[in-house]
Amino acid sequence: MELNFELEPEITKNYLLSKYSEETYMEHYLGIPVKKGLFKSPLRSDSTPTCSFYRNKTGELIFKDFRGDFYGNFINVVMYKYSCSYHKALRLIAQDFGLIKTNSQVKAKPIVISENKFEETGPSRIQIEMQDFTKAELEWWGDYGVNLKILKKFNVFSCKSVFLNGNYFAASAQHNPIFGYYGGKQDNLELWRIYFPKRRNYRFITNWESKKIQGFKQLPKEGKLLVITKSMKDVMCLYSMGIPAIAPNSEHLFISESVLESLKQRFKHIIVLYDSDLAGLSNMKKFRKQFPDLIYTWIPRHYEAKDISDFYKKYGRDKTLKFVKNFLIWLSKR
Repeated sequence: MELNFELEPEITKNYLLSKYSEETYMEHYLGIPVKKGLFKSPLRSDSTPTCSFYRNKTGELIFKDFRGDFYGNFINVVMYKYSCSYHKALRLIAQDFGLIKTNSQVKAKPIVISENKFEETGPSRIQIEMQDFTKAELEWWGDYGVNLKILKKFNVFSCKSVFLNGNYFAASAQHNPIFGYYGGKQDNLELWRIYFPKRRNYRFITNWESKKIQGFKQLPKEGKLLVITKSMKDVMCLYSMGIPAIAPNSEHLFISESVLESLKQRFKHIIVLYDSDLAGLSNMKKFRKQFPDLIYTWIPRHYEAKDISDFYKKYGRDKTLKFVKNFLIWLSKR
């Protein structure tokens, strides 16, 4: 009797690329052709073209969602689309493309070899036309304890109009302000996170890399407390009360393990304070599995304020400080 052992190949990114192109994988999982220009997101409901492809400095094909929720290669697309780990995504791709055997009875989607060869380099450009903050805009920020001095410290600007890749995208109006968070330059490209506070959905566009941390440069060298929250508005609100805080580039993302370890050396207590809504609680639950040694909390729902800046607006500075102080007293007894 002859035994036939067939060894399964080691599934790596390089192995996958030895079989098919980045364009083929991207088109298979996104369901759209890889091409130049802006287009609507295939990963979410979208009414405005705010996504694009580009090649980064290493030549890797990147799919970028300017709304800030996604940035990555074809493996990251699969991770995001199916909410799975990196290694799970590799195996899933290998199975879908018939590179390894599977016991699944589900009929695989046909493989279509892409004839596209995407050669454009560099991430997309966001440009703004600045203007002085209006009285109404400063009053709006003031409701959250943020004054003009704080706005300048955190490089926040009032935008008259916004352009994507040289094309007009949006203009501010009396009841529809636009604010720009400036993130410096990278390879002569200005990095912006644009905030539309009055919109109900998709209130941000950005060309920041997903790993960028809001408020990081403004942190003190060390301290007793650091708050990881979910927005620049919360970061500045906490700063106005003397509380150091940072926020990831998106509520769905978190601080990298290496950066977090360095922050643990600088701050005695690190608190994760996200929204008390379903999305905020769900994200905290996900982060807690990865970083169980941090302290996770939220504003109790009876306050009817989903985040710290809303709490400040509703109850004022004194009650917000008291709320934080009581939490610090609890921490000191742990």
